[in-house]
Amino acid sequence: MSSASSGLSSSSDNGAGKFPPIRRVVTGHDAAGVAKALIDGPATNAKYPASGTVSTLMWCTDQMPTDIAIGMNPEDMGARIIGTAPPAHGSRFCVIDFPPGAPAIMHRTETLDYVIVLAGEIDMDMDDSTVRLKAGEILIQRGTNHAWANRGTVPARVAFVLLDANPLGIGQPVQGAHNASADGHR
Repeated sequence: MSSASSGLSSSSDNGAGKFPPIRRVVTGHDAAGVAKALIDGPATNAKYPASGTVSTLMWCTDQMPTDIAIGMNPEDMGARIIGTAPPAHGSRFCVIDFPPGAPAIMHRTETLDYVIVLAGEIDMDMDDSTVRLKAGEILIQRGTNHAWANRGTVPARVAFVLLDANPLGIGQPVQGAHNASADGHR
């Protein structure tokens, strides 16, 4: 498959290509209650945790139910700086691009994760098993110890929605800056 037909552009850092920027459209209502697009452009809140890996925050929330108040200028919740885990009682929606051979780091969050593979293939390594996911496949991840590994030859693009969950009380989960209460418990 050519890089043009795969939606990839050339890249000098891994030779396998990289994905184009993610178009992010955020809708809402004006003061008259008319539905419209409020934000329409490339998502720009990207982090680069490892060589070739790109994690782009699309949106987050810090309460459930979340605030979707009427207004033309809501806070851009995709511009916030947050950690791996979502804010306490909230959510985190991000898209991560994994180049082939990127380091796989075992971790666990106190979250329920909806994982959608958009392109390529990705392995989820757990304590005693591995699950391979292909484009179009979905995984529901329930607070397990895991690592993401792209053992293929082309980049993988994966969407993640993390929902804050009740703690399991096992291991050392990754917590965001706002996930611990004043007494250290969530």
